[in-house]
Amino acid sequence: MTEPRLVVFSSLFPNATQPNAGLFIRERMFRVGNQLPLLVVSPKPWFPGQGLIRMFRPNYRPMPARMESQAGVEVLFPRFLSIPGVFRNLDSLFMAVGSYFVLRRLKRRGFNLIDAHFAYPDGHAAIRLGRWLGLPVTVTLRGTEVPQSRNPTLVPKLQEVFRSADFVISVSDSLRQLAYSLGLASERGQVVGNGVDADRFKPVPRLEARQRFGLPEHSRVLVTVGGLVERKGFHRVIACLPSLLQEHPDLHYLIVGGPCPEGDMTQKLKEQVASLGLDRHVHFLGPISPDDLKWPLSAADIFVLSTRNEGWANVILEAMGCGVPVIASDVGGNREVVCKPELGEIVPFDDQAALTAALDRALKQTWDAQAIRAYAETNSWNSRVSMLNRLFRKILAEKRD
Repeated sequence: MTEPRLVVFSSLFPNATQPNAGLFIRERMFRVGNQLPLLVVSPKPWFPGQGLIRMFRPNYRPMPARMESQAGVEVLFPRFLSIPGVFRNLDSLFMAVGSYFVLRRLKRRGFNLIDAHFAYPDGHAAIRLGRWLGLPVTVTLRGTEVPQSRNPTLVPKLQEVFRSADFVISVSDSLRQLAYSLGLASERGQVVGNGVDADRFKPVPRLEARQRFGLPEHSRVLVTVGGLVERKGFHRVIACLPSLLQEHPDLHYLIVGGPCPEGDMTQKLKEQVASLGLDRHVHFLGPISPDDLKWPLSAADIFVLSTRNEGWANVILEAMGCGVPVIASDVGGNREVVCKPELGEIVPFDDQAALTAALDRALKQTWDAQAIRAYAETNSWNSRVSMLNRLFRKILAEKRD
């Protein structure tokens, strides 16, 4: 049997100019790479004159070098034409064209399977590349497909992906059901959720963690980790704090994260905090490396994620790995992760009263941190990676039969 040699295809991937972009993809696929040969192709949007825009917007489409080596893995960054505005609906075509010669060279080197992440534009582009080069294509759904499925111009493209991909992997069952509703045959879809590195995400002494961030020893602490964008819902949590402070006057809220490819609402969040008089209670910690996230997580009593949309939020399991219960909005795969009352609570999205009440209950409750961590440990990466490797081998074998 020919061994799979994977091309991980994703426009969202960490690089020297955007070190925090797509960390969840690298975390998953580099673990696969410990068992199967792989490299990464991460197409980057470009159009003539975009360098001039950076004179006024320095963070506009930062451009990495053409190639990087990350943990011994080759990561390639081909350019593709992407004109802002109405021409963005051609992104998947231009992404495929811009990546074609790179993929053709990789096929000659023996790479034999394209593993795309996100259905559109990446998966749609990968389907074209697979046709042009005679390579099987898998597509991993990660959550962007939910809002895209409400866009009438994108639905036919999603349907084409689900009809044409050799296999579709979803990080949650809710995403798999969405794909089924848009034409995916049941035998060509499977859920393989994300895992957690229980050695990296483990509790550290709470007092030491709180001292690190200047928090009072006996205060109550909430924490959220994510890119500072509207979708992640930091502003929705901040809006709950005035009411919560009436019951928990020593409450503090840690915001961990910074700008990301989706945007940056740091200034709006700081203005919201100032307008509510919460400067002493809300702490902007900025981006923190994965190796150090255990510190703010261990400092907290409750992890809260009032997100608009998620596929499978890795950070929920990471918080649980540190023994921290989770309050999360009822979107995407969140209910599949926070699946028992002993782990936390799921609340309706964008219901401030429900979120406030859930946080109040959680802050008053006694939680079993060891049981929460034990649940996280059952969701290790080892089982997930084994499932993926079996799938890739099966798909390649069936393609060659």
